[in-house]
Amino acid sequence: MPAVRPPTRIGTAVVLPNLHKPAQLAEDAAVVDLISGGRLEIGFGAGYRVPEYDLFDADFSSRFKQVERNIAEVRRLWEEGGVTPGPIQSPVPLWGGFYGPRGARIAGRLGIGLLHISHEMYGHYREGLFEGGHDPELARVSDLLPVILADDPEAAWPRVAPHLAHQMNTYRQASVEGTGRPRPPLLSPGDFPETPKADGSWSTLEILTPEDAAVRIHERTNGLPVKHLIFWASIAGMPDDLVVRNIELVSERLPALLAESRAAAGPRPAKVPAGG
Repeated sequence: MPAVRPPTRIGTAVVLPNLHKPAQLAEDAAVVDLISGGRLEIGFGAGYRVPEYDLFDADFSSRFKQVERNIAEVRRLWEEGGVTPGPIQSPVPLWGGFYGPRGARIAGRLGIGLLHISHEMYGHYREGLFEGGHDPELARVSDLLPVILADDPEAAWPRVAPHLAHQMNTYRQASVEGTGRPRPPLLSPGDFPETPKADGSWSTLEILTPEDAAVRIHERTNGLPVKHLIFWASIAGMPDDLVVRNIELVSERLPALLAESRAAAGPRPAKVPAGG
């Protein structure tokens, strides 16, 4: 008899609670959890664009204090019945989509998952867990991996690189709007490295075979309490045939290879702060 797969989870990565009323966000999320049969996971973030905050009359300079307060308020509304109907899940799995030390500690203090795979940030996350009085054994991490799978990465790279340049230029230009800072120079396809960085960290984007991806992912996640991985389906409108093949390889080939990679390498302990 074939194995029964668990129900597919759905979620956000990320929604910005600072641009919503907590009650509105709590109620909307509860409805989604009800409609989906209890399959919702929510990734929260602080955002990075000044114009978005200006549109909602929100204070960009205090966004990290606000996001911590608003996430806590959403959870309180669910726990105390402040909105009805409530979600099916209790609790709804929450994630903090933060890439820096301050955000990692916020996720820890709140006792939610960290939506960033990084051994360095994991240390700050655990510090936050201790600070918030949470059991460090409840730590969990996830992330959107900068990986596209292809049968022939060398052939795929020049077809994807222009789309990656467009994506990165869009983010880079948007990040300085409303700040008074000069616009960064536009990137071109030739500005991206085609091989992993020397320190083993992720490049901006890596196009890999499923076999190589399994090894890289194991190297980057070993010792961390990874619950699931998130992948790009497409990079800024890249060619359809590459999109379809990427989805096929991620969903049909990669899971078994990751399991084999973990079994072959064996676990290594995570690096934790001295206080942990």
